[in-house]
Amino acid sequence: MKHKNLDHIAYNDLEWQGFTLTISAEKKIFSLINKNPEIKGLWLGIKKSGCAGFKYIVDLIQNPSSQDLKFSFQYVTLFVSLQAMPFIDGTQIDYVNEGLNQHFKFNNPKAQNSCGCGESFSIE
Repeated sequence: MKHKNLDHIAYNDLEWQGFTLTISAEKKIFSLINKNPEIKGLWLGIKKSGCAGFKYIVDLIQNPSSQDLKFSFQYVTLFVSLQAMPFIDGTQIDYVNEGLNQHFKFNNPKAQNSCGCGESFSIE
């Protein structure tokens, strides 16, 4: 189901597949959230950005919104913006080392295009 409008999505719109985390991603998230006992988990959303259309937003979160969807894994919890869910449902999140850079990598089966620098993606 395609949702182009981020403002009109409700919990009952779809059944979500959720996310998968690689061992590397779960270890990194675990180390990030254990630095501060007030952190409840990692928050994931999207915003319009870049040449392809959308950009992932990742942040540590202390007070998740009642609108955020909660995904629990063995050692960590991931909160996802309800508005972002139709665009990123089914994504595998990895944490990779590429040269001198380390970052989260999103393997999104719904992403059809991405920009050359890898900063943004689009869903048709």
